[in-house]
Amino acid sequence: MIQQIKYYDNLEEFVSSSLLSHQVLHIDLIQNVIYPNNIINKAKLALNSFIFEFLEIHKIQNQIGDEGALGLGSPLAKCINLSNLTLNLDNNQIGDQGASGLVSALAKCINLSNLTLNLRGNEIGDQGALGLGSALAKCINLSKLTLNLDNNQIGDQGASGLVSALAKCINLSNLTLKLHYNQIGSMGVSSLSSTLAKCINLSNLTLNLRLNEIGDQDASGLGSALAKCINLSNLTLNLSGNEIGDQGASGLGSALAKCINLSNLTLNLRENQIGDQGAQDLGSALSKCINLSNLTLSLQQKQFI
Repeated sequence: MIQQIKYYDNLEEFVSSSLLSHQVLHIDLIQNVIYPNNIINKAKLALNSFIFEFLEIHKIQNQIGDEGALGLGSPLAKCINLSNLTLNLDNNQIGDQGASGLVSALAKCINLSNLTLNLRGNEIGDQGALGLGSALAKCINLSKLTLNLDNNQIGDQGASGLVSALAKCINLSNLTLKLHYNQIGSMGVSSLSSTLAKCINLSNLTLNLRLNEIGDQDASGLGSALAKCINLSNLTLNLSGNEIGDQGASGLGSALAKCINLSNLTLNLRENQIGDQGAQDLGSALSKCINLSNLTLSLQQKQFI
């Protein structure tokens, strides 16, 4: 039987609805003004009286801050039958405390298998990333995770700890990790690479590391790690706007050629420092991916702009 999706764009209307009738729920609060101590308290009362199976909450550009994030986490922790959750909290001035506390609450949703968490454009640093990872590692049934941390303040330590923790999600087969425009350099990418190599059950991976501080050695190491993900069939890798040259492009290509089950590859290396030789080596290496059926390759470089 097809489950009926209930849509709400006003939280008070949702609170006053027939809560026990909901099975699949979509709450969309884009560009509303949220007052955590008022509205969130009402949401707590509602959530206490109903256990959700599916929940999507969109709270984009409301600037709820740490207080609102923590307030949202408390009722979500009581949704013990929740299996699918989408939380959009972009541009909300959420810091380390709010991010860690929110996801710590989600760790209590023991049946959670599909999580999309958008925290782009907040104020999350290394400690927040470490807290996120530690909490997500407790979501033992998680099989699909989309985590958007673009445009925060995460450095090497945070990226390293976050991915190390995610490696403990042994059932994770689909991972989208967006770390565009943070402060991640060689140490962070090295740790990230070594950890990804342990995620042998990954079949679908999207990794966005655009506009960080990634060089040749980092790119080659990342490719070598991905080659160890033996079940990887779909890969989207965005390394644009970094410091990768010919050596890095060649090393990355040689490593990806060892991904024997790779069938779909999107590789974005725009705005780096790759010349003719690097491009030639990369193309030659990728031609050895015998099972590759779909390839999207972006190579427009800084010197040609």
